[in-house]
Amino acid sequence: MMHLSDAALLAHLGISQWTARKLDKKASQEIAVANNAINAAGNYNKSLLPTCDLHEAIKTSTAAIRKKFYRNTLPWGIEGTFILPSANYLPFMTEWRAEKADWWDIVNAFLAEYPQAQQDAQRLLGGLYKASDYPTLAELKLKFRMKLDILPVPTAGDFRVELIDAESDKIRADLTKQVAECESAAVKDVWQRLYDKVEWLIGRLADPKNTFNTDTYEDARETCSLLTRLNFTNDPDLEAMRQEVEQKLVNHHPESLRNDPDLRRDVAAEAASISAKMSVFMEGLA
Repeated sequence: MMHLSDAALLAHLGISQWTARKLDKKASQEIAVANNAINAAGNYNKSLLPTCDLHEAIKTSTAAIRKKFYRNTLPWGIEGTFILPSANYLPFMTEWRAEKADWWDIVNAFLAEYPQAQQDAQRLLGGLYKASDYPTLAELKLKFRMKLDILPVPTAGDFRVELIDAESDKIRADLTKQVAECESAAVKDVWQRLYDKVEWLIGRLADPKNTFNTDTYEDARETCSLLTRLNFTNDPDLEAMRQEVEQKLVNHHPESLRNDPDLRRDVAAEAASISAKMSVFMEGLA
């Protein structure tokens, strides 16, 4: 019998960065007074570096890294911790290490530019500028961090604390139940990802008047490819559905679907048929 601990690891991604935003209580109060409103009506959050492209680049990179992390992992049930299937470990880690290095390159470039960016902010913010809002360069460096922790999936056999037998048995039973529930939720998540792509295709292709985004169509194709590594239980039904989606739905050029009404209608019909079959399997996962 395959155990989750044999097919997957746990991953926790931690990223911290300076937001470069600050609540200005004085400005908030002045706006409330100017509009004859109570102070609780709203807040004025100012951008401390309104024209710093490198700081924006850090935020963009962070968002992309988080998105890829969530795409390559499955829910574990504890906030911030996700299942990383063993089959996806090397492909994901190779890309993540490169992206982490790129992220730090941007951060270091920003740190080098920070003194000038603060001077620019003083000119651009006018009366809203407060030197106390800005950390020193040494303080700022500590606000940036990226770390990926990889841990084994726990099993009841890992429990070593010496307690009375009744408590030990209860904790082991609870742990076994938790792992089983998390595994079930992860399996359902994989099915749901594929199902959502099929439903999207139905929604966009069934009506000839509907437009669809090429990037989103390509994302559906990439999801099919990724599922070969996320199917950590080697579910034959899921793999069969994945292959059917790949061969019948996302193996076309987007322009062909746009320009060939017959192809578009046939693919929409195939998508509806596959969706119906997937629904039967997914009902069993509820």
